[in-house]
Amino acid sequence: METVKTLILGGGPAGYTAAIYAARANLSPVLYEGVQPGGQLTTTTIIENFPGHPDGIDANTLMDNMRQQARNYGADIRTGTATAVDMGKRPFKVTIDGEKEIEAQTLIIATGAQAKYLGLPSEEKFKGAGVSGCATCDGFFYRKKTVAVVGGGDTACEDALYLAGLAKKVYMIVRRDVFRASAIMQKKVLSTENIEVLWNCNTQEVLGDALGVTGARLLRKDGTVFDIAIDGFFLAIGHTPASQLFAPWLKTDENGYILTEGKTTETSVPGVFAAGDVQDPRYRQAITAAGSGCMAARDAEKFLLENEK
Repeated sequence: METVKTLILGGGPAGYTAAIYAARANLSPVLYEGVQPGGQLTTTTIIENFPGHPDGIDANTLMDNMRQQARNYGADIRTGTATAVDMGKRPFKVTIDGEKEIEAQTLIIATGAQAKYLGLPSEEKFKGAGVSGCATCDGFFYRKKTVAVVGGGDTACEDALYLAGLAKKVYMIVRRDVFRASAIMQKKVLSTENIEVLWNCNTQEVLGDALGVTGARLLRKDGTVFDIAIDGFFLAIGHTPASQLFAPWLKTDENGYILTEGKTTETSVPGVFAAGDVQDPRYRQAITAAGSGCMAARDAEKFLLENEK
C-alpha cells in the first residue's frame, strides 16, 4: 500500500493551490483530480476577476497553468476519484476508483461544490453560452443586457441585485407567490427599478440559437405559457457540496458543507483539512478557493511538524 505525507482530493483552484504550497514545503503531495479536472470553473469561459490577469483569462487556461505550476514544484497529479475513506485513525486510508488504496498522513479535501440546475436538456445545452450558476463570475458579460435569475431565496436576491447594477433589466423567476429570502433582501429587490419579479412561474425551456441564450419559456401556475427575451439565464437555487463521502467522519452543516475550526481549514478530525467550495457556502469564488488551498497546505505542514514521530 502506498503511503504519502499529504493527499489532496480535488483538482480545482483550492486543490492545485494546496498542491503548489505543499510541494514547496517538501510534503511530497499527491493530488487526485476527481471527476472534473479544473473544477467547476471550467464550465465558464473567460475569467475577468482573478487577480494578475488585467485582460481576463480563459478558465481552462487558468486551471492548466495552476496544474502545471504544481507539477513544476514536484506535486504528483493523477487522474482518479476517491471512492472510499477511513478516517478512524492516522494514517487515513483512501480508496481511488474502487481499486487503489493509499495511506495518508494528512488529507486535504478540495472536492468543491456544484450549482444546482433545473435538469432541463436545453439548460444543459446552453451551459457556458448564456446559462450560468454564478452571477458574480459571469455577470460582467451582461452589461446593458437583459437577464433572468431563477430562485426566491437570499442568494437569488443577492444575485439579482448584483446583476441589476450591470444589466439593463433583470427578471426574477420565482415558483411561488412569495420570496423565501429575508425581509431586508425582499425590500431591496422590490424597490430596485430594473428588477421585475415573475411570481408563480417555472421554467419549461431555455431558448437559444447558435450564438447562445435568447429567451426562456415559462409556465405560470394558472397554466399560462409565455416567453421572455433574455441574454443570460442564471441559476440561484443552491449548491451541493461534494462532501457525501466524508460526511460519516466529519462534521458538516445542514447543507453538507464541511465545517472548519475558526479561521483555519482544520476539520473535526485532526490531520484532515478542507479547502474551497466544499467548506464555503458563502463566497464560492476561484480566488477564495485558492486562498483556502494555501491555508490548508500550511495547516497540514504545521500539523506534520507537530505530530511527526
